Amino acid sequence: MAAGAPMTTGGPPVRAETGEDGVALVTLDRPARHNAIDLATAAALGSVWRRFRDDDGVRAIVLTGAGDRAFCSGIDRSVTVPQPGSPYSADDPLLAVGPKAADLWKPVIAAVGGLACGGAFYLLGEAEFVVAAENATFFDPHTTYGMVSAYESIHMAQRMPFGEAARMALMGTAERLSARRAYDIGLVSELTPPGGAVPAALRAARVIASCPTEAVQGTVRALWAAKEAARDRAFALAPHLISLGNLPPAHQEQLFTTRDRAYRLR
Repeated sequence: MAAGAPMTTGGPPVRAETGEDGVALVTLDRPARHNAIDLATAAALGSVWRRFRDDDGVRAIVLTGAGDRAFCSGIDRSVTVPQPGSPYSADDPLLAVGPKAADLWKPVIAAVGGLACGGAFYLLGEAEFVVAAENATFFDPHTTYGMVSAYESIHMAQRMPFGEAARMALMGTAERLSARRAYDIGLVSELTPPGGAVPAALRAARVIASCPTEAVQGTVRALWAAKEAARDRAFALAPHLISLGNLPPAHQEQLFTTRDRAYRLR
C-alpha cells in the first residue's frame, strides 16, 4: 500500500487498508477456517463496501484472503442461518457479501491464492477481474453434498465458457480447476508465481485509480449493464431451484462427512 496510516474497518474477520494512492486492500482474515464466511464476516464485508461507496479517497479495491492456503472456502459450515417460517422466504447471507450488492461501482480486483470454492464465487462473480497465483484452484462442492449450485453457477456462467462452468458445478469435489486452466479459459486475467497475486492486483489497481474516477465508475457500470438483465432473471429462479433440489441438512452433513477427499486437478 502507499504511505499513510492504514484504516481498519469491519471488525476482526475483515481487514481493510487504504493508502494515499486511492487503492484499498480488503483481506478476509480467517485463515484457520480457509477464510470461510460466517455471519460476522458477511456483515463486515457489507460494511466495508458501503463505507468505500461513500469514501471518495478510495478509487479502486483489491480483495484477497489471508494466508497461502485459501482465498475463500465459501460459507462456514459451522454457521446456522436462521430462516423465516414461510416457504416463500429464504435468507442467504452471501447475497450481500459482494460489492455490487452494496451498489458499489468502484472497480474491484480479486487476488486469489490457494483454493476458492463454493460461496467464494459470490465474491469472484462481483469482481471486475481476477488475478491468481499458480497455486490457486477453483471448485464447486455443492452437488457432492446434495445441494443445488444456483447463485454460484450463475456467477460463473457469466465469467467463463458455459461448458466449463457446467463441468465445474456438476463435478463437485471430484475435480478442481487449476490456475493455469482458469487462465486459459478467461476466468483469470493474470497468472503469477505463488505469493504474487496481491502485488500484481495492486499494480493494476493503482493504474486504474490514477484515471479520472467518474470515467472509471461509468465504465464499470456499463460493463455490468451488458449482463445484469440475464443475471437478474436467473437470480429470480435460484431460490426456487434451491428449495426444490437441496437435500435436508442432516443428509447434506452425512454426505459431507463421508465424502471421498480425492480429486483430479485439471
